[in-house]
Amino acid sequence: MTTTLTDLLAQRAQLDAAISEAQKEASEDALRTVHELVAEFGFTAQQVFPWKPIEKKVVQKYRDEKSGATWTGRGRAPAWIAGKNRVDYLIERPSSEQGPFLAEMAAASARRQD
Repeated sequence: MTTTLTDLLAQRAQLDAAISEAQKEASEDALRTVHELVAEFGFTAQQVFPWKPIEKKVVQKYRDEKSGATWTGRGRAPAWIAGKNRVDYLIERPSSEQGPFLAEMAAASARRQD
């Protein structure tokens, strides 16, 4: 017995529909079980889905050349910079770091306009 392409495609469509329905039912059952366990044991969202807050690294803005100590410019000023001209303690960034990034932005902008 030969099966035509049309018959095979129809069978695949029926299988896809059956698979989709089975996945939906399994998903609903799993979610129901999770809800029951959370309610039974009183779990919190942090216990069920542990996450760590994203730590934002703050770039150091000022440096004391004598001691090597740095400060971000946030919070109380350390003794080595308190009452002094902060411009003298700025950590300067090489202009070469900014150049390629700006060039990449310009190139991307030009591509979008074309």
